[in-house]
Amino acid sequence: MSGGSLGIRSGSYGSLDKQGLNGVLPIQAASATRTKAYSKMLKEKETLIHWICKFAGRKKVGMLLLCVISAAVFVWVVYFGEDQENDNGSKVNDNLALNNPLINVVQSIRIDNWTSLAVSVKETKVGVMHPPPPSYFLGYTLPPGHPCNTFTLPPPPADKKRTGPRPCPVCYLPVEEAVALMPKVPSFSPVIKNLTYIFEENLNRETEFGGSDFGGYPTLKQRNDSYDIRESMNMHCGFVKGRKPGRGTGFDIYDSDLLEMEQCNGVVVASAIFGAFDVIQQPRNISKYSKQTVCFYMFVDEETEADLKGKYENNKIGVWRIVLVRDLPYTDGRRNGKIPKLLLHRLFPNARYSLWIDGKLELVADPYQILERFLWRKNATLAISRHYKRFDVFVEAEANKAAGKYDNASIDHQVEFYKREGLTPYSEAKHPITSDVPEGCVIIREHIPISNLFTCLWFNEVDRFTSRDQISFSTVRDKIAAKTNWTVNMFLDCERRNFVIQKYHKDVLALLAQRAPPVIYPPPRPVLAPRPPPYMAKDSQRKVPPRRRRDRKSGARHHRKVSKEIV
Repeated sequence: MSGGSLGIRSGSYGSLDKQGLNGVLPIQAASATRTKAYSKMLKEKETLIHWICKFAGRKKVGMLLLCVISAAVFVWVVYFGEDQENDNGSKVNDNLALNNPLINVVQSIRIDNWTSLAVSVKETKVGVMHPPPPSYFLGYTLPPGHPCNTFTLPPPPADKKRTGPRPCPVCYLPVEEAVALMPKVPSFSPVIKNLTYIFEENLNRETEFGGSDFGGYPTLKQRNDSYDIRESMNMHCGFVKGRKPGRGTGFDIYDSDLLEMEQCNGVVVASAIFGAFDVIQQPRNISKYSKQTVCFYMFVDEETEADLKGKYENNKIGVWRIVLVRDLPYTDGRRNGKIPKLLLHRLFPNARYSLWIDGKLELVADPYQILERFLWRKNATLAISRHYKRFDVFVEAEANKAAGKYDNASIDHQVEFYKREGLTPYSEAKHPITSDVPEGCVIIREHIPISNLFTCLWFNEVDRFTSRDQISFSTVRDKIAAKTNWTVNMFLDCERRNFVIQKYHKDVLALLAQRAPPVIYPPPRPVLAPRPPPYMAKDSQRKVPPRRRRDRKSGARHHRKVSKEIV
């Protein structure tokens, strides 16, 4: 009975029938076998010790045992020390592998599991070693059935009276969801990994044409070399005269402001007004979280700062922090405005993302919603809207000449230079490129080497040729695309007009105010004739409404009766 119970109990851990024991554990046979083996091992040990003591004394035997123990400890330390070094070495390689796309391959991630890859755990002798975190952000897809997946633009309203550009709807995510989708790692930068900038104390102003002290007068050879994209590059990118942007470089900024700008390590929204040319527009529909985490910076010159005297305190107007810029490097205000527009990565060295808007624009959407819609969801690192009407550089150049935006001869010289380099008119053959002409008043980008390289090269073209950046945009974009598999996300102009509202420049507002008739608000009440007082005399002029016949008779009888009483 007891044997049966033991067989049943042991059967819960495995099948005993396969061992040929029929459900009964041979306990005593096993113990006898162990005893014989143990006694045999003791005899062998005694024989070995007796043999050693026979040929050596006890002291020598002790020394021998001590040497054996020391050797064992040494082997143990060496073995486990190598294991530990291997573990440390893997961590170093992880850090080095951040710049190696062949080692760190990151898959596309879903919206509900976007923070990490499928984690595999490797068991080792020492413990558990986790894989390194993903090195690059490669985008995500919204879950099936999400409203933004099936969102399509409605047809434009059939309003024949309004034929100009207008906004169109955009499918944004709620601010909370957009913030949750902010990548924790940077996007992949093809080819280029390290980008440094040239500093020159003594400038060589002998160049073929173009350039400035601020840009460093790069030669044509240096320009061509800057388009030969390599893993590590050293290039001109403004601020050439000083070791730190904003300090002794032209476009100089007070150290207190530079310190604050260095503290911005997330998202920066930037704009600029020079020459008191625009009125500061306060952003609307900004979430509380964005007001706490996003850096809003407005760059102004001394003329604009004097115009704003008394309108701000603690260097702020609304959400904007006002930054005074001194020693502007150009006499052309539009060209000065290209410095913060294209070189924000140099002014904010620790920022991850930036949103540039021209001074005449009013931001009416949350920055995180804009970044999610035009960068993260599209897996893009730079986004800009295309022009609403013009797609061809040659047409854009003629429009600039007709509007007197710049010297005609300089525009012609720039276009002819690009034609010799291979610039052709825009056509459908360039698809998937949708346009060669951007609407450059808004730039959305991530600060990684490839996008920083693009804006540096774009600025160098503006510094060398005309300040009309729409003319040089496609040349820089296409030269980079020819060397890398990188391009710009060019979205619709009507989508841009959804999150920024364009206002008039200050001079246009003044002109409109002169032409418009004066408006008095509230309008004056109409002047009415004074009503006669109730005690007016009987002989005063007063219109008496005609009486009916019946009333006339009753009035006559009443008159006769009164006359009799008087008599």
